[in-house]
Amino acid sequence: MKILHITASYKPAYIYGGPIQSVSKLCEAIAAEAQQNRIDIAVFTTTANGITELNVDTSKAQEVDGVHVSYFKRWTKDHSHFAPGLLLQLRKVLRAERNNQKIVVHIHAWWNLVSILSCLIAKWYSVPVLLSPRGMLTSYSQNNRHAFFKSLIHKAVGKRLLKYCHIHATSQQEVRDINLIFTPRTISVIPNLVQTSQRLSGYTNLDSANEPNLFRIIFLSRIEEKKGLELLFEALAHLTIPWTLIIAGSGEEKYVAGLQQKAIQLKLDRQLKWIGQVSNQDKFTLLAKHDLLVLTSHNENFANVVIESLSLGTPVLISDQVGLSDYVQEKDLGWVTSLDPADIQKSLSSAADDHNKRNFIRQEAPIIIKNDFNDTHLVRKYLNLYQNITN
Repeated sequence: MKILHITASYKPAYIYGGPIQSVSKLCEAIAAEAQQNRIDIAVFTTTANGITELNVDTSKAQEVDGVHVSYFKRWTKDHSHFAPGLLLQLRKVLRAERNNQKIVVHIHAWWNLVSILSCLIAKWYSVPVLLSPRGMLTSYSQNNRHAFFKSLIHKAVGKRLLKYCHIHATSQQEVRDINLIFTPRTISVIPNLVQTSQRLSGYTNLDSANEPNLFRIIFLSRIEEKKGLELLFEALAHLTIPWTLIIAGSGEEKYVAGLQQKAIQLKLDRQLKWIGQVSNQDKFTLLAKHDLLVLTSHNENFANVVIESLSLGTPVLISDQVGLSDYVQEKDLGWVTSLDPADIQKSLSSAADDHNKRNFIRQEAPIIIKNDFNDTHLVRKYLNLYQNITN
C-alpha cells in the first residue's frame, strides 16, 4: 500500500505550531513500520515557512527523519500556498500508480489550495482520500478569517470534495464541529501522536522553592486570535494571588503588539514575560518549571501542548472549546472553563488553591499519558484506517 501525505507545510516549518508536530510524528511513525507492513510512504509539501521560505532542496526528494519528503516552491504565500509543481507531480504519481497498488492520499488541513486542489486531483483519478481537517472544519474557522473566500470555495467545489473524503478527527469535539457543517462519508476518531517527555530526572523547581507563594503560569502555543489570550488577560486582571505568566510562542507582529498594549492597559505587563518561540528541546524543561499550563482557546481540535504538559505532570487549565477538554475532565488532570473571563478567573484561583490536586497530577499524569497515548497502539489504528478505506 502507498500512503501519500499532502500538507501545505512540513518540518522544519515549526512556525506553524502543533500541526507540524502532529503530521511529522505520524509520518515518522508510519515510516518506521513501512518495511514490516509493506507500506510505501511519501510526503508532498511546499517551502512554506510563514512569510519566508524554507531553505531546502526542491530538485529531489529529501529524507527527513526517515521520511521521504518532496518540497515544492509555492507561488503564493499564507494562506493559499499555491504550488503548481506539487499538483503536477501528484497527478503524475496517481495516474501511474492508481491501478498498480492500493494507494491513499492523506490530506492535512483544509482551506488552502494545496489541500483543495490535491483532493480534486485524487477524486478525478478515483483515489481514496483521508482528510485530517486539523481544526479547519468548524464554524469558528469558517467565519473567522477570510470568511468570504472560504464561503465561495465551499459553495463552488469544497462541499462536493468534502463529501468524497473519509474524515479523520482527533477528538469527539472535532466530530461535533464537523457534523455541524456537513455529513461526512465516514468519520473516524484517532488522537494525534504527540511528542512526550518522561518526568525530568532529579528536577527541582528552585524558583518555586525560593518563592513558594508565587503561582507560575505558562502559555505555550502559536500566538493568534483563536487562542483567547485577551480573555485570559481579563481574568488575570482580577486574580488576587501573586502570579506570573510566561508567554512562549510567536505570532503576527501587529497582533502581538496589540496584546502587549492590552496588557499595559490592564496593568499586567510587569507580571508577563514574552519569550518568543522555544525549541522542541527546551519546551519540556520550560513546562516542567511551571505550576499550570493555560489554553483558553475559542476553538482547538486537539491541542498537543496539553498532552506534552501532562506528560511531565504539569497540570492544565483549558477552555471547554479545546478538543481535549473531555479527556481532561474524565481523567481529572486539570481544570476546564468556559470562555467567560469571570469563569476563567475562578478556575485560576481554584487551581492555585488546590495543592492536593496539583500534587496528584504531578505524580499520576505522566503514567496516565504514557498508557493512553502509546505510539505503537495509535499507529496501528491509523494503518487499519488506511486499509479500511482502500477496501
